Amino acid sequence: MSVKISGVIITFNEEKYIERCIQSMLGIVDEIIVVDSYSTDKTKEICLKYNVVFIENEFKSFGDQKNFAVQQATFNYILSLDADEAISDTLKQSILEVKNNWQKDAYWLKRLNFYCGKWLKYSAKYPDKKIRLFDRRKAAWVKRLVHETVEANNPSNTKTLNGDLLHIEYESYFEHVNKINYYTTLSAQYYHQREVKSSLWKIFYRPAWAFFKSYFLRLGFLDGKQGLVFCCFFAYSTFLKYVKLYGLQNGQVIKEN
Repeated sequence: MSVKISGVIITFNEEKYIERCIQSMLGIVDEIIVVDSYSTDKTKEICLKYNVVFIENEFKSFGDQKNFAVQQATFNYILSLDADEAISDTLKQSILEVKNNWQKDAYWLKRLNFYCGKWLKYSAKYPDKKIRLFDRRKAAWVKRLVHETVEANNPSNTKTLNGDLLHIEYESYFEHVNKINYYTTLSAQYYHQREVKSSLWKIFYRPAWAFFKSYFLRLGFLDGKQGLVFCCFFAYSTFLKYVKLYGLQNGQVIKEN
């Protein structure tokens, strides 16, 4: 069964990456919907160079914004990308094959992450699978405090496609450090809401295991110096998450900067 696909992207000040994302969708999707959170840079100007539907909508959360974008689509078959992602040539061919013979409720894409000058092929970062191609009647973005995701109604009726979704994750260590503080706070809040408990043992054990697993078991050492740095930061973010969760358990209040 040949289908028509709507490409959807959410943006906020993405002038650096958005054109790359849009261009990678051309020839695959039958329309592109961009939902923007009132960018102040050239995002809108760049998008309007292409035949896209550009909609401005107030940002509430990533899950809300992504579901809103999906709702604006003309077609039920959705390819949902972040502005800093792009489709590789091999993945493009895989999606075109699916488009001409759609069989599953949703499809997993293997995300290859660019980290401070290197594509990480190990280090617990690959294949980093995400559902990004789906039938919106049978799958949807699930809203979470952190790391929103697409979930299929029937997880067994899914398939992983060949090819990579190219993601620019962090271009500098400074950027990574800033994001670690932000995301570990959200993760601690999310765990606290779900009554997950921290302890002094977890504060010690979890980071050590995170490093060992990513650097040795997941072969992070094969990613060179960037692999080492990433795995160290991975352990550090695990440490911060459980320290912050421990603080919340003991009545500490998160203060905004």
